[in-house]
Amino acid sequence: MNKPLRRVAIFCGLLVLALLIRVNWVQFVQGDQLKNDPHNRRVAIERYSKPRGNIIVDGKAVTGSTITDSGDFKYKRTYKNGKMWAPVTGYASQAFDSNQLEKLNDGILSGTDDKLFFSRTVDMFTGGKQAGGNVVTTLDAKAQKAAFEGLGNKKGAVAAINPETGAILALASTPSYDPSTFAGNSNKDAEAFNALQKKNDPDDPMLNRALRQTYPPGSTFKVVTASAALENGLYNDVDADTRSPLPYTLPDTSGIELKNEGNIPCENASLRKALRYSCNTVFGKISADLGNKKMKAEAEKFGFNNSKIDTPVRAAESIFPTDNRPQNAMAGIGQASNRATPLQMAMIASAVANGGKLMKPYMVEQLEAPNLNVVQQHTPQVMSHPLAPENAQKVQSIMETVVKEGTGTMAQIPGVIVGGKTGTAQHGENNKDNPYAWFISYAKTSKGTPVAVAVVIEGSDTLRNDIAGGKLAAPIAKSVMEAVIESNK
Repeated sequence: MNKPLRRVAIFCGLLVLALLIRVNWVQFVQGDQLKNDPHNRRVAIERYSKPRGNIIVDGKAVTGSTITDSGDFKYKRTYKNGKMWAPVTGYASQAFDSNQLEKLNDGILSGTDDKLFFSRTVDMFTGGKQAGGNVVTTLDAKAQKAAFEGLGNKKGAVAAINPETGAILALASTPSYDPSTFAGNSNKDAEAFNALQKKNDPDDPMLNRALRQTYPPGSTFKVVTASAALENGLYNDVDADTRSPLPYTLPDTSGIELKNEGNIPCENASLRKALRYSCNTVFGKISADLGNKKMKAEAEKFGFNNSKIDTPVRAAESIFPTDNRPQNAMAGIGQASNRATPLQMAMIASAVANGGKLMKPYMVEQLEAPNLNVVQQHTPQVMSHPLAPENAQKVQSIMETVVKEGTGTMAQIPGVIVGGKTGTAQHGENNKDNPYAWFISYAKTSKGTPVAVAVVIEGSDTLRNDIAGGKLAAPIAKSVMEAVIESNK
């Protein structure tokens, strides 16, 4: 071979080598990046080229797929009672991607997850149609309906948990939205989605208030403060008098008094009486006596200051602050910078009801292949032990007094032991806005403790002097507990 031809051959060989290197680089190094690039339309076209797997509740699908004529996409997502289930399912849209369970389990639902490799291989050899797998949830349809209908036109949220396993039974948020309205790729879908994206919209229908919104927990947090008092040995007998003067002056202040709501018997009140009447003075002083470090440690055992509570949808972090003495006293009654999600408050009731053991909350029971074979099964996990069993029994006792003869009587269920705590949390500048109404509770039957609930009403048309957790939130919690008990018969 002469010299010019040899040079051309070497040059062509180098070009081929460069091409091979580039192809392998794109395929093996940049493959995932290109696949997940939001501008890669081929991924979306493939995702909606076949019916999407379903999200299952009580053995029935709450989602579906329908054939569409929107250009490149063959199928689009549908939802049954979308507004009720949106806080659980999230949305899957041809134009606007997806979120929550639809996003986190997209590989299973679209049929591309490696867990479905065997199923895809069998379909390839047998000529079976490619399809997505299913996500089987822990949700209880009756409990979800009770929560959603109980909230009605009020702004708020409900979270319900099985204390013994951590399984989430209800997750409702209002106002809500219907994911079906923007599941496609048309101008109408774009208009529906954009209408939900209004800036500074106080209703914010796409906000999952049960998981992603934090509120001052108000007097419901006194359950944590009572737990801290028992766990740290400040008090051992829930019926013994506490060292609680009336009036009580906040520490390190020039005579600022912590007030109670009305003329109630709070001077030296026992933990039982203090929780029954919701004495700010007693629990504020307990928090101050224990100090911020001990209060914060107990709150964290219940799940506060944990930014990675995944259900698998990640919950917003509930905060018990590092603060000075007067603010720590206020945080002990659920005010100041104390913030919690409804899920967090349900976890508190759940831990107390479960003998002091907190189970990690979850809402996906199992993942199924298209042929319904289980490819992943959830195993309940212990998250922490906020209370010793004997102290958990004491807190149960005083919470049950609240429902028997205190501020939570509207949560009573005949033949069922119910423990609870009401809360009314102030908010707004100088507390000018209507307070948040809270109620946390659990129900015990002869078969065990099937449910713990938290309800918050963020806003309603009720007059300010009628707003209280016992009036607004407790009846909703009651209906959710009754629904779960009915489902367990």
